[in-house]
Amino acid sequence: MSQAVLEPDEATARPMDLLRFATAGSVDDGKSTLIGRLLYDTKTIFADQLEAVEAVSAARGDEYTNLALLTDGLRAEREQGITIDVAYRYFATPRRKFIIADTPGHIQYTRNMVTGASTADLALILVDARKGLVEQSRRHAFLTSLLRVPHLVLCVNKMDLVDWDRGVYEKIADEFTSFAAKLDAPDLTVIPISALDGDNIASRSEKSPWYEGPSLLHHLEHVHIASDRNLVDVRFPVQYVIRPQSKDVTDYRGYAGQVASGVLKPGDDVMVLPSGMTSKIAAIDTADGPVDEAFPPMSVTVRLTDEIDISRGDMICRPNNAPAVAQDVEAMICWMDETAPLRVGAKYTIKHTTRTARTVVRGLQYRLDVNTLHRDEDAPQLGLNEIGRVKLRTTVPLLADEYRRNRTTGGFILIDESSNRTVGAGMIIEAQ
Repeated sequence: MSQAVLEPDEATARPMDLLRFATAGSVDDGKSTLIGRLLYDTKTIFADQLEAVEAVSAARGDEYTNLALLTDGLRAEREQGITIDVAYRYFATPRRKFIIADTPGHIQYTRNMVTGASTADLALILVDARKGLVEQSRRHAFLTSLLRVPHLVLCVNKMDLVDWDRGVYEKIADEFTSFAAKLDAPDLTVIPISALDGDNIASRSEKSPWYEGPSLLHHLEHVHIASDRNLVDVRFPVQYVIRPQSKDVTDYRGYAGQVASGVLKPGDDVMVLPSGMTSKIAAIDTADGPVDEAFPPMSVTVRLTDEIDISRGDMICRPNNAPAVAQDVEAMICWMDETAPLRVGAKYTIKHTTRTARTVVRGLQYRLDVNTLHRDEDAPQLGLNEIGRVKLRTTVPLLADEYRRNRTTGGFILIDESSNRTVGAGMIIEAQ
């Protein structure tokens, strides 16, 4: 049994929590193989799935079972041997549940990487030990920093191909650590691995006696994420107003939604935006009955002591701790539309928490080169996969926080009004 697996009595002593993590890296660094290895070592795949992968590997003449086939589900991915779309996989150990977002490494699919990492608690970046840090490694490190992913793990993969040379590992680790120091990367861990052979994945490998850190799975099981959630600023975007039409229930009025941040309890004083009306929480209901408190990411129904006009898009918060009520927003935008670039003067639909409005691009301050971090202040537009800082003006006020303070109330998407396609993802820097 590996060191990462708990005994049953230990596992039942604590509640199971969920870790969402995204993998990133350059093409052929072994992301899909690593995820396949994690699924295999945690016995998450079914016997028939493994048999199918073994059969495909044998038919292709592979010398080994290609575990990457467990995640590269698109036919184009299998033909090209690269990841194109974001593939979500699920597995669990006795200590924790996991959701993996296997994001593409190719520069052409940067937008997909942003999508996969936007909700992640941890980002796992792979580097080929033979190649060292490449442009895509720095690009993905910057993107995870921009997206405020709180934990970062650098996996130096394919160590078996460099004979587990400690010098190679330390050179890559030092170079990446120096680069990460320029970014906002509060928690960085570096682990030498071989995804193909399973070394340092589920358990420590004897091939790296000089490495004294944890295995990858042990780190994923034990990384502390509870303090990453904002439990100070109460933010409850109202998604739906519940008024049961029943003879038995005539006076029930509840406001359903997902807690974005903070802790809600019956008896708390609250304020409703944008009206500014105040009340107290009478009760908090869930599908399993009333609860004494609600915290992110719980989906609950809040009842108030007063009848206030509240509708979808409104927000419940604390009277002395409220988000900005703003129509002028400055934000970093990752452009995702391949048919038309973002230009000054263009109009879009903006979706922010549960509120939808129209917006116009009032200015493009600069386009950012994510490889050199150079700011091009003369850029006329943002093309596919490009990132820049823009000024937006909305038709109705947004109830927003800065993204660095709250990833939920600080993030939004832009939608093309004619095609209804999502064309951009934004992170609010300033709202006023």
